[in-house]
Amino acid sequence: MQELIVTIVKGLVDDKDAVSVTVDEPKEDGTVVYHLHVAADDMGRVIGKQGRIAKAIRTIVRSAAGKVEQKVAVEID
Repeated sequence: MQELIVTIVKGLVDDKDAVSVTVDEPKEDGTVVYHLHVAADDMGRVIGKQGRIAKAIRTIVRSAAGKVEQKVAVEID
C-alpha cells in the first residue's frame, strides 16, 4: 500500500523527494493508518479543491486494500 500511495502522490507534486509515507501499527479493529507527508507547497495539490483529490486517493487505497482483505485509512500530514 505504501508504494501505491507514493506512486500516486509523486505524479501530483513538484517536490517528489519530500513525499514519504509512515505506517502505524494496526488498531484494535485491524485498521492500518498510513500517514502521507509532502512539502508544504504541494499540500494544496494533494488535497485538491474541496478535498476531491484526497478523497480519490483514499478511495483508491481502500479499494486496493479490500482486495487483500485489509482495512486502511490515509491521513495527509
